[in-house]
Amino acid sequence: MASITKLRLLNSCNRQKLFPVYQIQARHLSSILNPDSTTPLSSKEKSRAALSLLKFEKNPERIIEICRAASLTPESHLDRVAFSIAISKLTELNYFEGIRNFIDELLKTRPDLNNEKFISNAIIYYGQAGLLTNAFQLFDKMPELGAVQNAKSLNALLFSCMLAKKYDEVKRVYLDFPQKYGIKPNLDTYNTVIKSFCESGSSSSCYSVTAEMIRKKCKPNATTFGTMIAGFYKEEKFEEVGKVLEMMKKYEVPVTLGTYNIRIQSLCKLKKTMEAKALLDGLLSRKIKPNSFTYSHLIHGYCREGKLVEAKELFQTMINGGFKPESDCYFTLVHYLCKGGDFKAALEVCKKSMEKDWFPNFSTMKLLVEGLANSDKVDEAKEIIGKAKEKFPKNAGMWNEVEEKLPK
Repeated sequence: MASITKLRLLNSCNRQKLFPVYQIQARHLSSILNPDSTTPLSSKEKSRAALSLLKFEKNPERIIEICRAASLTPESHLDRVAFSIAISKLTELNYFEGIRNFIDELLKTRPDLNNEKFISNAIIYYGQAGLLTNAFQLFDKMPELGAVQNAKSLNALLFSCMLAKKYDEVKRVYLDFPQKYGIKPNLDTYNTVIKSFCESGSSSSCYSVTAEMIRKKCKPNATTFGTMIAGFYKEEKFEEVGKVLEMMKKYEVPVTLGTYNIRIQSLCKLKKTMEAKALLDGLLSRKIKPNSFTYSHLIHGYCREGKLVEAKELFQTMINGGFKPESDCYFTLVHYLCKGGDFKAALEVCKKSMEKDWFPNFSTMKLLVEGLANSDKVDEAKEIIGKAKEKFPKNAGMWNEVEEKLPK
C-alpha cells in the first residue's frame, strides 16, 4: 500500500514539474491563435479561434499545435467540438501515431485532465480514430491515473467501439465488463447497446436488452424506444414498429412529438414521404403542434424524391407558420433546387439563408452560380460570388476561377 502511495506521489511530482513547461509552451503557442495581437485571449476566444483554424488546417502537426495553444478542456462544449474535429482530421490524414502521442502528452503534462471526464472523452476519441486497442488500454489504465472506472467510462468504451463500427466488441463489453470490473450499467449503457444493435442491422436483439433492463429495474425511456423504431424502419420491419409502440404503452412511456419525428424521418429516408406526410396530417388533426424538425425531415424527403414543388410549398408553409428552419434545411433545398434546374427558387432560398449568415457549401454555391449564369442571370451570379468571397476570403482564389469562366 505504501509503495502505491509513493508511486502516486512520484507521478504527481513529475506532472507538476512538467505542467509549468506545458504552460510556457502554451504561452509560446498562443501566437498561433492571435498572431496579429499581443492582447491575451480569454478561454472562450481561444476555443473559437482554434475551431476556426482547425476547419481549414491540413498539416497534422499544425492541428496538434492549435489544440495545444487553445489548452482545450472537456468542460467546454466548444472545446469538445474542437477536439473531435482535430481527431477527425488527424484520422483522415492517417496520423495515428500523432493521435496516440498527443493524448498521452495531455495525460502526462496536464494534471487538470487526469479525471474521469477527460479520460472518458479520450476513450471516445480513440474510437473515433479507429484505435480501439488504445481505447481499451486507457480504460484499463484509469486506476493508475487516479480515475475511477464507472458507468460513465464504461459507456464511453461502448460508444468508442460503436464509433469504430466494431459491433461485436460492443456486445462483448456489454456482456463481460460490468461483472469483470464491478460496474453497474445505467440507462445510457443500455441505450448505447441498443443503438449499436440498430446500427449493425440487428434491431431484433434489442428486445433482449429491454428485457434485461426491466429485470435490473432500469426503466426504458423515449430514447430507448425511439432508437428501436428507427432501427426497425431502417430494416423495413414495419410490424416491429407497431410492437415497439405497444411496448411504450405497456411501460407508460409517452408517444411524444419526438417519436413522431423519428418515424417521419425514417419514412423519408426510405422514400416514403406520402406515408410521412400522412403522419404529419395525423398530428395536426389531433391538435399536436409539429416543430421545425418535423417539416425539415419532410422537406428533405421530398427533395430526395424529386418532389420539388411539394418541398417548396411545405417550406413556405413552415415559414408562414412561424417556424424557423435550421441551416441544413436551407442548404438541402438550395442544393436540390439547383439539381432540379429551378435556379430562380434556389436563389431566393439562398438569399434568405445568407441573410442569416448561413452559406451553403462551395459545391452547392458553385452549382447555383453556374446555373444562374447559364440562365442569363450573370449579375446575380456575380453578386453571390461577391458575398461568398467576403464571407470566406480563403476561398477567394477558387471563386476567381469560377468567375473567370462566366459569360461576359
